[in-house]
Amino acid sequence: MKIHYFSGEAWEEAYVKAKLPDEEITFHEGSLAAFPELTDPDADVLCTFIESKIGEEELSTGYDHIDLNTAKARGIAVVNVPFYGENTVAEFTFALLLALSRRVIDADERVRDGAFSPSGLRGFDLAGKTIGVVGCGHIGVHAIRMANGFGMKVLGFDVTRNDDLAKTLNFTYATLPELLAASDIVTLHVPYNAHTHHLINKENIGSFKKGAYLINTSRGAVVETDALVEALKSGTLAGAALDVLEEEGDMNDEAALLTAPHPNAEAIRTALENHYLIEHPRVIVTPHLAFNTTEAVERILNTTIENIKSFGAGSPTNIVS
Repeated sequence: MKIHYFSGEAWEEAYVKAKLPDEEITFHEGSLAAFPELTDPDADVLCTFIESKIGEEELSTGYDHIDLNTAKARGIAVVNVPFYGENTVAEFTFALLLALSRRVIDADERVRDGAFSPSGLRGFDLAGKTIGVVGCGHIGVHAIRMANGFGMKVLGFDVTRNDDLAKTLNFTYATLPELLAASDIVTLHVPYNAHTHHLINKENIGSFKKGAYLINTSRGAVVETDALVEALKSGTLAGAALDVLEEEGDMNDEAALLTAPHPNAEAIRTALENHYLIEHPRVIVTPHLAFNTTEAVERILNTTIENIKSFGAGSPTNIVS
């Protein structure tokens, strides 16, 4: 098979070639967008990561970046890597939560500044607290298990209920309003789609338990930035930990955003509000890092390689279109 592989990390070339020694693979450093002149009508496989947009024009020459309708119309099979970081993201969720609860970043910065005093750095226990897990799928289930290990009371919200799972993992299903009102910590583990866009918003953020904390390792637009900022200012939320930000893509080039001929006012406001979040003393922001471990990346590559092998054998797996 003739394969075009777009990668941001040089080591992947040797890794993939060792797993697919008989295939003709061309490696490109960076996303597909970096190669606007590239055409290859003989290519069998286009292997991309999420930063590559695949639309009608590209097909002519964590899958929402691919125009599935166009792919289907052209008879192109689209496959993905459905599971690779369930425990990985859940572990990072608790890394963020512990950093908040025990003031780890504040303490580290103090010591780096030359002070060695615990004054003003008192935290809080997780044991006995109520954690609300929004989205009880593969990642959410791992988060629930970890919460049980800390001795927390767990509430879960999901569009589908699995009462056997709730019994096995010792958690209680609740409606979203019930969960927000009762939880000391709310952690989000839902996919991003039309139903979860601004799932946490101006209308419901006021129903959070006073002084609660919000953890988001899912997608930025699951949380309405305006609402989050107001909740922090009012004290409804005592703090937050965010691995994702709404409009985080625009944060990479704010000069272009602010000086574009027809600027998007909503995007500009969101970018400015993101700065408020970044500078807030009780908010931790990380650069979309939750999935990023050696093991998770290798699982992504291994599943990708198996997808390619299955496609070559005429039996594609993990098909989304």
